[in-house]
Amino acid sequence: MPGAPFQPFAQLAGELLACLPAGNTDGSHDLSHIQRVWANARRIQAVEGGDLEVLLAATVLHDCVAVEKDSPLRAQASTLSAERAGVILSGLGWSTARIEQVAHAVQAHSFSADIEPLTLEAKILQDSDRLDAIGMVGVARCFYVSGRMGRALYDAENPTAEGRAYQDDAFAIEHFHTKLLKLAEGFKTGEGARLAAQRHGRLQVFVDGFMDEIGVTAAPAY
Repeated sequence: MPGAPFQPFAQLAGELLACLPAGNTDGSHDLSHIQRVWANARRIQAVEGGDLEVLLAATVLHDCVAVEKDSPLRAQASTLSAERAGVILSGLGWSTARIEQVAHAVQAHSFSADIEPLTLEAKILQDSDRLDAIGMVGVARCFYVSGRMGRALYDAENPTAEGRAYQDDAFAIEHFHTKLLKLAEGFKTGEGARLAAQRHGRLQVFVDGFMDEIGVTAAPAY
């Protein structure tokens, strides 16, 4: 059953998953990503509280409108997903108030949108999604997306970006400095921040090891 991993709301998850666009080829925003975000959300909610059903709906629908990372619409992706989520939940008979809770969480989860989460559920979803962007899974996703975008691993002529701004649209490793190594600073819940600190440490270890293996004796400060 498609919704089986999404306990205790497997039936609802199955209904919502059936509404997601078919033919998604982005392995960084696929079903496994949704499952990991849900696992993160459950861990945080177990400590912080919050409406678990709202969290489930927001988690499954948080990327229900697919927008590529290099699209000019990227900053609007979460708003588009929030609007689509409202339509889907209205069709399932959800009340206006609960739809608004889900829509706000979906809209505020995105780093690109830069929208402040105002509810506990929105804070948990934002933290849960960002946890999947750091740590070892975050490393894998970064290089997966960079490969899809045709980016090089690093600048062979200037691997530390000395004397210039980081160019993560050209070199995968530089995305760690423009975004990934900064994410742990902005977590909204105590439990999310605790988990983020652990995963941030793994990112640091990875970057140090990467730079050492390409012959850079001292990694740039972060």
